[in-house]
Amino acid sequence: MLVLSRRPGESIVIGNDIVVTILDVRGDQIRVGIAAPRDVQVHREEVFRQLEAENAAAQGSAARARQLVARMPNPPRGAPNRARPVGLSPKPERAEPAEGDTDA
Repeated sequence: MLVLSRRPGESIVIGNDIVVTILDVRGDQIRVGIAAPRDVQVHREEVFRQLEAENAAAQGSAARARQLVARMPNPPRGAPNRARPVGLSPKPERAEPAEGDTDA
């Protein structure tokens, strides 16, 4: 781990586009400002660990769902596909009257 000493107002540059600036020091608390591109996620460590745990749980749930679907029996051939909504057909297009047609 690299350890650097900084005073309020001083910065540390990470890579080409991340700047960490010490904003304030009060007792045992330090305020830090971070300038990074929008596509770089910046989290406090405890929030990052919680997100990791939630993502791992979601991946486990998705894997279990895939396993359950894989175990489902295949429908017999010619059976209707119930995955599509039944009775929802597109509305027929209205024919435009030809030139010279009248409602007489």
